[in-house]
Amino acid sequence: MFKKSKPAVVLILSIAGAIGILGFILLFPKLQVYWSGMTVTSNKGVQSLLLKEPLSGEELASVLVAQNIIDQPEDFIRVAKYKQLSKERIAAGMYEISPRTSYRTLLNGFTKNAAGNGNAEVEVTLTFNNCKTLQQMAGKVSKCIAVDSASLMAYLMNGSTLEKYGFTWEQFPAMFIPNTYKIYYDTDAEAFTQRMAQEFKLFWTQDRTAKLKSLGLTSPSELTTLASIVYAEQSRIAEEWPTIAGLYLNRIRTGMKLQSDPTFKFCWGDKLEGVQRLLAVHRSIVCPYNTYLIKGLPPGPINLPEAIVLEAVLNAPKVNFLFMCAKPDYSGRHNFAVTGTEHLENARVFQNWLGEEQKKKQR
Repeated sequence: MFKKSKPAVVLILSIAGAIGILGFILLFPKLQVYWSGMTVTSNKGVQSLLLKEPLSGEELASVLVAQNIIDQPEDFIRVAKYKQLSKERIAAGMYEISPRTSYRTLLNGFTKNAAGNGNAEVEVTLTFNNCKTLQQMAGKVSKCIAVDSASLMAYLMNGSTLEKYGFTWEQFPAMFIPNTYKIYYDTDAEAFTQRMAQEFKLFWTQDRTAKLKSLGLTSPSELTTLASIVYAEQSRIAEEWPTIAGLYLNRIRTGMKLQSDPTFKFCWGDKLEGVQRLLAVHRSIVCPYNTYLIKGLPPGPINLPEAIVLEAVLNAPKVNFLFMCAKPDYSGRHNFAVTGTEHLENARVFQNWLGEEQKKKQR
């Protein structure tokens, strides 16, 4: 056995130490990133975070600090830079961040995937109801997703959009069925419209299509138009919807004009809001929606009725009624009549009651 000289041992140890130091120097940045990535969020409970636009790593860190989600921004930024997360790779949207989420996991969640969403992005709740027009719907939608109402309306009114979905502008509201939907915040106008088209197709099953044809109607837009009139006539008492639908279907079958007050009120926009006593001058407005002047259904819906109203109309019973008049009370219900004579009497009683009620308010 040969013994190594002391200088040789020292040399070997020196080389090993140098290699170790060099290795540590080379590995240290990666170790830093690893340790930074293991740092956890400081939020105590699940916290929602809405990113309205893509942010850089530094900008995102500032937002998270302000929201008390992270308290070590330098660690967060270090990991973001290592992952090369530029603004283009961080997705806007809604996120729910659990307590003690590691920075590495947090940043992976913000990273945009192949679908254009963040890996951990969650859907927001979108609700629109009680809308008369697509303009009103666009206003409500713009409060829930990242599309402004003007851009949405511009897309909806585009001729190629109408052609794509097979509607006229007047019929188009029928495709938007009010409900509560789950949808990604960063949904644009085109994607939103496509989603509504999918929901429309899901609603209009073969069974429902067969029902509308059995009523003598030819398309979902016609059914929606009738449902919009029914709802405009009665928005409080759902149990009256099928009867009112049956009444108007009778008028359509017999060739009578629908003579629905809400249709000519629709022509006036908001000018008749709150007006109780409607006059001949109001009914005489020349407008394709005025069913006092035209026969049959208007060219499109006068509001966006919910699915429950559509179902009520689809299941309208056969009734003999041709007329309806508000009851002389505050119940919101109607008196239905078969003959014009009976209806005129109901109308006389209601007008007398209304006059007396107005006198009481003036005393």
